[in-house]
Amino acid sequence: MHGSTTLLLIELGAVLLGLGLLSRVARRVGISPISLWLLAGLAFGHGGLLPLGATEEFIAVGAEIGVILMLFMLGLEYSATELIGNLRAAAPAGLLDAVLNTVPGALLALMLGWGPVGAIALAGITWVSSSGVIAKVLNDLGRIGNRETPTILSVLVIEDLAMAVYLPLLVTVLAGTGLIAGGVSLSVALGAVAVVMLIAVRYGHIVSRLVASKDPDGVLLAVLGLTLMVAGLAASIQVSAAIGAFLVGMAISGEIVENVAAMLSPLRDVFAAVFFVFFGLATDPSAMPPVLLPAVLLAVVTMVTKIITGYLAAKRAKIASLGRWRAGLALTPRGEFSIVIAGLAVGAGAAAQLAPLSTAYVLITVVCGPMLARLPDYAWFKRWVRPRVTPAAPPSLPPVMTPPPASVGALTRPHSRKAAPPERKRG
Repeated sequence: MHGSTTLLLIELGAVLLGLGLLSRVARRVGISPISLWLLAGLAFGHGGLLPLGATEEFIAVGAEIGVILMLFMLGLEYSATELIGNLRAAAPAGLLDAVLNTVPGALLALMLGWGPVGAIALAGITWVSSSGVIAKVLNDLGRIGNRETPTILSVLVIEDLAMAVYLPLLVTVLAGTGLIAGGVSLSVALGAVAVVMLIAVRYGHIVSRLVASKDPDGVLLAVLGLTLMVAGLAASIQVSAAIGAFLVGMAISGEIVENVAAMLSPLRDVFAAVFFVFFGLATDPSAMPPVLLPAVLLAVVTMVTKIITGYLAAKRAKIASLGRWRAGLALTPRGEFSIVIAGLAVGAGAAAQLAPLSTAYVLITVVCGPMLARLPDYAWFKRWVRPRVTPAAPPSLPPVMTPPPASVGALTRPHSRKAAPPERKRG
C-alpha cells in the first residue's frame, strides 16, 4: 500500500471518528450536529490548526455526493402531482423570495464599490437557501411529514429552478460574451429542466420499474447509479445537480420507495456529514476578520427576509401560526449555491473580497440556521406564538317565560276548572 493511500485512510478514519463523537456531543447538548461539523472543518482546513491535505480531494467528491443524496431522499417523500400543485401555490412566495433576498446583497455590493457584476453575484449569494442544510435539519427534527414541509420544498425547488436561469446569465455577464451565446446557454438549461420534469411527471412508473428488483443489492446499485448519472448530466448543462437528484427521487414511486429509503439512509447520513466538513475545510479563517462586520449585518438582514418569505408562503398555504414560523426559520441557511456563485465570480476576476465575505456570510447562516429552526420546538416559543385561549363562557340558559301580571279580580276570583291531579311517578 502506497504511503499516500495510507495517509488518506488514516486522515479519513480520524475525520469520520471525530464526526461521530461530535454528533454524540451535539445530541447530548440538544443542538444540531451541523454547527459542530462546520467548526471542525474550519479548524482543520486551509489556515486552520491542523490542515488535512491527503483527504481534501476525496472529501470534495464526498461532499457533492452528500448534497445529491440528501435531495434525492427528500424527493422520495413527494409525488410529481404534489410538487406541481405546491409549485403553483408557492409561485407568488417564490417571487417575493427573489425580491426580498436579492436586494440586500446587491445594495451591499454597490455600497462596497464592487460594481454591477459584483452586485449580480452577491444578489445570488444572498438569494438561495441551502437545500442540503435544510434537508438535514428537517430530517434531524423529524419534520419531513409536517404540513409546512411541502411549502418549504416548493420554495427550495423554485430557487433551484431559478438557478437554471441565473447561473447561465451570471456566466455570460462574467465572461462578457454576447447575447446570442448567453441565450443559447439559457435555452439549453431551461429545456433540460423541462425534459426532466416531464419524465418525472409522465413516466415515473417506468423509472420505478427500471430500478425495481427482488435483489436488494441490485436495487441499491441501480438507484444510486441513476441518481448520480442524472445529477451529473444536470450539472454539465448548468442545471443544479441537486434538483436533478430531487426529481429522480420524486419519479420513483410504489412499494420500492420504502426499500430504497431504508437502504440509502445510512449512506446519506455519512456523506451529509462529509459535505458539512468540506464546507469548513474550504474556508481560510484568516481572510474572514476584515469582512466579518458586513457579513454579520448581511446575515442578520437576509435571515429576517427569509423568515418573512417562509412565513408568508406557509400562511398562503393556510398553515397554522406555529407551522408558519417553522417554515420561515427553516429557510435561513445559505450554502452550496452561494459558494459556487462566489467561486465563479472570483475566478472571473470580480472583487477579491467577495470570497471571504461570502464564506463568512454562509458560515454564519449555516451555524445559526439549525439553531433558529429549533426555536418552535421550545415551550416558551409555543406560548408566545399561540394566543392564550380564553375560557369559554357557560352556555346561556333559555329565558324563563313569566306569565303576565294578573288583575286583582283574577286573583280573587275562584277557579272554574279543577286543579289537575298530581302526576304519578312511574315505576
